[in-house]
Amino acid sequence: MSGDSGADGTSTGKRPNEQLGSWFVRSGWSKGELARQVNRRARQMGAPHISTDTSRVRRWLDGEQPREPIPRILSELFSERFGSVVAIEDLGLRAAHQSPSASGVDLPWTGHQTVSMLNEFSRSDLMLARRGFLGTSLALSAGPALIEPMQRWLVPGPPAEPGPPRPSAAAAAQRLSPLSVPELQLLESTTAMFRQWDAQCGGGLRRKAVVGQLHEVTDLLQESHPEPTAKRLFRCAAELAELAGWMSYDIGLQPTAQKYFVLALHAAKEAGDKPLGSFILSSMSRQMIHLGRADDALELIHLAQYGSRDCATPRTQAMLYAMEARAYANMGQPSKTKRAVRMAEDTFADALEANEPEPDWIRFFTEAELNGENAHSYRDLAYVAGRSPTYVSLAEPAMRRAVELFAEEHEYQRSYALNLIGMATVHLLKREPEQSTQLAGQALTVARKIRSERVNTRLRRTVDTAARDFGDVPQVAHFTEVLTAQLPETAEAV
Repeated sequence: MSGDSGADGTSTGKRPNEQLGSWFVRSGWSKGELARQVNRRARQMGAPHISTDTSRVRRWLDGEQPREPIPRILSELFSERFGSVVAIEDLGLRAAHQSPSASGVDLPWTGHQTVSMLNEFSRSDLMLARRGFLGTSLALSAGPALIEPMQRWLVPGPPAEPGPPRPSAAAAAQRLSPLSVPELQLLESTTAMFRQWDAQCGGGLRRKAVVGQLHEVTDLLQESHPEPTAKRLFRCAAELAELAGWMSYDIGLQPTAQKYFVLALHAAKEAGDKPLGSFILSSMSRQMIHLGRADDALELIHLAQYGSRDCATPRTQAMLYAMEARAYANMGQPSKTKRAVRMAEDTFADALEANEPEPDWIRFFTEAELNGENAHSYRDLAYVAGRSPTYVSLAEPAMRRAVELFAEEHEYQRSYALNLIGMATVHLLKREPEQSTQLAGQALTVARKIRSERVNTRLRRTVDTAARDFGDVPQVAHFTEVLTAQLPETAEAV
């Protein structure tokens, strides 16, 4: 009997699970390989008692319903394999009932509950999952289950409930936690420093430090503060939660990333900072594009644009237009993609002309980033349109300009690597494998200096494509061997 005998339910009358079988066949895995991956993921999430084997996998395919955490693990494994959300229900499996505070994104929009959930979630991340996994408590949300709760970001909060008579100003001041302006400024500057580290080194190097800082800020938020101080603390919590989500996304922890993004949006609402909320929604949109959910990405971006239309700076608006273009490109809508690209370029020019003060979180959106996003939009259109040379010709100069600028901006090493890989894919589309391999080699040099599973995954996929299409080219064959030897297969989450 396998060691996970207590984690499986009864058979469902020997009726084969056709949904699970379909995903399994398409994955290309053997039963033994799937069993090994389940066991490895179970150990990572702190469930070493799980010991699945090929006979157990066969029973699942035959219709046996496993208990948690097996359905959650299978959902994560197939989602990562196919680059899109594969829900537990899509696998023909039953999900365990969970409270809204433990899973999902439909959470209460109130200040004290936001603080409580942020505090609980960051503590769990730090203490219960040393390698970054939060056990069985998380599942990715998509479609209406994601979009509809996020739309409540724009709904005014409930009025304050009547309470006891207000104390005198002197008595209230005595009970308020003394948090000085220099202390607040230090918290804010520390967040900016963490953001800089992420851009230079990738999400895998300082993620735990960011989560720890977020937990400290939520501890502060549980004390009494004057309203202006409380709003600054909520803004700090929102920025840290967004950054924790971004770093989690960068190292492949997709459910964890989404939960942080959602909590960050709640904190931004408490801070009354709509531009910051739009930025958080743009991060969620990027994740949805990565997961193959361009329609969800577009909904999130439109929500961000509508919610910040009267208060976002031109640079922030330009970033949102660029992300709108990415979504349209992945949906195969050329005219709308081109329009959004033009709006991004024009609005960015307005930002340079206005030269107004900007929050630190939008500082990353430079001319290099603008060119990179627009180039990727045209590159994605080229793929959707069957390797269309028209869109390849539009992608190439913008991607080249992005690479040139990022080479000069040493602060953004991960973006430099991603755009080198992007340029490599453009050369593959042009059927120029030698040039593609050369750029992939430059990207590998950068990838080995940072901790970003997103960079590693994109590089592996690009080289896999080159090997499939041009495996007889000596440079491609040689670099495939080099990549296998030098790039670690997995990155530990920290």
